[in-house]
Amino acid sequence: MKPAPSVTPNTWEFLRDPMIAPTGFREYDARWKYPDEINLPGMTALGLGLGTQMRARGIDPVIAVGNDYRDYSLSIKNALIVGLMQAGIHVKDIGPALSPMAYFAQFHLDAPAVAMVTASHNPNGWTGVKMGFERPLTHGPDEMAELRDIVLEGRGQAYPGGAYEFVPGVGGAYLDDLVGDFRMTRKLKVVCATGNGTASAFAPELFARLGVEVVPLHNALDYTFPHYNPNPEAMEMLHDMAACVRASGADLALGFDGDGDRCGVVDDEGEEIFADKVGVILARDLSRLHPNATFVADVKSTGLFASDAELQANGAKADYWKTGHSHMKRRVKELGALAGFEKSGHYFLAEPVGRGYDCGLRVAVEICKLMDRHPDQSMSDLRRALPVTWATPTMSPYCADTEKYEVLDRLVARLVAKHEANEPIAGRMIEQVVTVNGARVILDNGSWGLVRASSNTPNLVVVCESGESEAEMRAIFADIDAVIRTEPSVGDYDQSI
Repeated sequence: MKPAPSVTPNTWEFLRDPMIAPTGFREYDARWKYPDEINLPGMTALGLGLGTQMRARGIDPVIAVGNDYRDYSLSIKNALIVGLMQAGIHVKDIGPALSPMAYFAQFHLDAPAVAMVTASHNPNGWTGVKMGFERPLTHGPDEMAELRDIVLEGRGQAYPGGAYEFVPGVGGAYLDDLVGDFRMTRKLKVVCATGNGTASAFAPELFARLGVEVVPLHNALDYTFPHYNPNPEAMEMLHDMAACVRASGADLALGFDGDGDRCGVVDDEGEEIFADKVGVILARDLSRLHPNATFVADVKSTGLFASDAELQANGAKADYWKTGHSHMKRRVKELGALAGFEKSGHYFLAEPVGRGYDCGLRVAVEICKLMDRHPDQSMSDLRRALPVTWATPTMSPYCADTEKYEVLDRLVARLVAKHEANEPIAGRMIEQVVTVNGARVILDNGSWGLVRASSNTPNLVVVCESGESEAEMRAIFADIDAVIRTEPSVGDYDQSI
């Protein structure tokens, strides 16, 4: 059935007919506010559309399905499953899970497709689906646009043969795969921060099995998120992790978002290390073990992947690419890269380290292994060994989903025009404007500022970095923000520098 714009909450039709806001179909996954933008019949229509897409693409009609730990996610998953079964798909339900556990299930169960019901790091009130057909990849813009058209045009087709199977034990197999035969040889005390989210069911056990001493921080499952939304990119969670490190004397803190595909790090001195800098630390170690490796970094990430002398000495090559887990996974696979790193805390560790999908717990294991390989060094030692740069957090001024891409196009054009007119940013000449994903304005000393559109939420994204000083970083932000403020529909920032 074709979704009808006339369907609204608290009506008879709302319980019967699909309601789906078109804006929920994003670049690389689907996200809506529930039940304001999608209802349960809408999720069933999405499942029918996804199953129809599988059949149209010749995908074997088998899919692994999971859901995160939110009070409404099970109902949404069940509605999605009804639609998949209507399309004649054999559903293998792995139960409550992390997103990377669902990706793992594709390999473990030899399932050609995956659908994970999760709002990721978005706050309660959001829902969505991360899905994919070609492991370890997930839907990108082309697949999402195709799925959107199937669903919104009511082209989902029923097919016989649908089946349901609950598959127990995937969580245990996932932890077995992460741990392998590795055990710590040095003592390591780690704050395990899960923000009461889904990772609470897995991360503490993972660390215990590695031989790590665990300092729990909000590890009780609680879908009301009584302390804060689990998001290790948000300063609120990072500051809490830092306070716990200082109080407990831990060696570091590792924090996970609501569906466990991201990892945040605080060192032994209580210093938050932004994920792109953690990526450089990992890349240094991995490039020593695997010389001449290629690393992909998203456009929000530090310039050190290209300029760091130690990475260059190990023959490492850097490739800067589009932000977004599907974009990054695909780029890592296309280039045969060893790993990909996003400033948001998604890491894509490929063979022989991982399987190429983003898994916060896999990152945690690799950080523990890194610490084990450097028994005389602390995480703060590894941080201080990096060249010093000054970077903003990822800042997100409000911009409506219906407007943000048109707004961004105008902002990119203005920044390109500044470059062409030889107008400075922060008193320096613009060397290059990279427009692969928004505009990354690179200055003549390598410092830079970025503006792009968020793929997941109604926001723009702004990041700035200077290799010279905090003052220059702030000046870059001020000049980039002055351009952004030419657009009256752009609202306030979610956090400041």
